Amino acid sequence: MRRAERLSAILDQVRTDGSVDVLELATSLGVSGATVRRDLQALAENRMLVRTRGGAMSNDIGDELPSRLKAPRFQAEKKRIGAAAAALVPDGAVVGLTGGSTALEVARALARRRGVTIVTNAIDLAEELAGNSGLRIVVIGGILRTSRELVGPAAETMLSNYHLDIAFVGVDGLTPDEGCTTYDEMEAQTDLAFLRRARRSVVIADSSKLGKVTFARISPLAEVDDVVTDTGAEPEQLEAIEATGVQVTAI
Repeated sequence: MRRAERLSAILDQVRTDGSVDVLELATSLGVSGATVRRDLQALAENRMLVRTRGGAMSNDIGDELPSRLKAPRFQAEKKRIGAAAAALVPDGAVVGLTGGSTALEVARALARRRGVTIVTNAIDLAEELAGNSGLRIVVIGGILRTSRELVGPAAETMLSNYHLDIAFVGVDGLTPDEGCTTYDEMEAQTDLAFLRRARRSVVIADSSKLGKVTFARISPLAEVDDVVTDTGAEPEQLEAIEATGVQVTAI
């Protein structure tokens, strides 16, 4: 198991059980106790959890793993979603793109395009696309979060100066009743600004996000035109989303 996969597995267990034990993790992950301790220390330094004697506990901040660490989870599905989402972008479009590992795959799919402008609040995405002569990259400012996204009033004010042809927004939860949700209220407001500045708003979410509700509401599905997800989603979930009037693509 690669390090990023271990970190994701550790966070999954912390979210499920509330706490973890070094020796139990070492056994379940098939690594040494020293390796687990280093992993826990790295997550604690990024405020993903709180270290305790012999283990760690949740700090209730949710799924705040940076994109570079979340990427191995549902990687094949995210690549398919990224390619399908990028196919929706017409030549010469202005594209809004929030952060997250799925959005990173959209950015990678768009890297081969020319004449497209990308407006993003995600440092990871800007770094991924930097130096690509075929794209124009605009990074909006704001408060830098652990996820390496810039959020808050400054981000929203800068975003208000731009008109987007299409915006792709990643979410942590998606249900017909609660709409799109995420773990941070400030991020939720910035994500909503992306949706409202675009002529076409698209939510990108792997199937693990469907049927899930997290802390802060981004928007009801009435604010969304399309949802792009993967075929791992339950048919009933997709039908319920489509019943709200949203176009669903499961790839």
